[in-house]
Amino acid sequence: MEFSDFETAQIRIARPTDRFEQIIEFYEQGLGLTRLTEFTGHRGYTGVIYGLPGASYHLEFTKHVDGSPCPVPSEDNLLVLYIPNKNEIDQIYTRLKNMGHEQVEPENHYWKEKGITVEDPDGWRIVLMNTSGI
Repeated sequence: MEFSDFETAQIRIARPTDRFEQIIEFYEQGLGLTRLTEFTGHRGYTGVIYGLPGASYHLEFTKHVDGSPCPVPSEDNLLVLYIPNKNEIDQIYTRLKNMGHEQVEPENHYWKEKGITVEDPDGWRIVLMNTSGI
């Protein structure tokens, strides 16, 4: 099977939540992500989009007027942030811990070697990985 090459301008990961305000607090105040934009009234949806400086990768969280159920994922569904500076990881984790988000044991112990795993308000796991990535 052959695959065509294509150019991608951006990648966005979008997820519904019923804990919209808590998710905003976690990703904005806890992790320190930049709010790129937000929207309301789009066919009953309200949303917020976060990004990293200089990156074309975005996270979108939405809620719907009729509810936005989102089942808790497995413990190995991860959003991994590769952060080379350990001091920055420590600062982020301190903020999250002060907000009540303690470190959790990762399913795969690889993430524990150089990372800290925490859960967001919906139970999705975030790894703050102390490497420069792949």
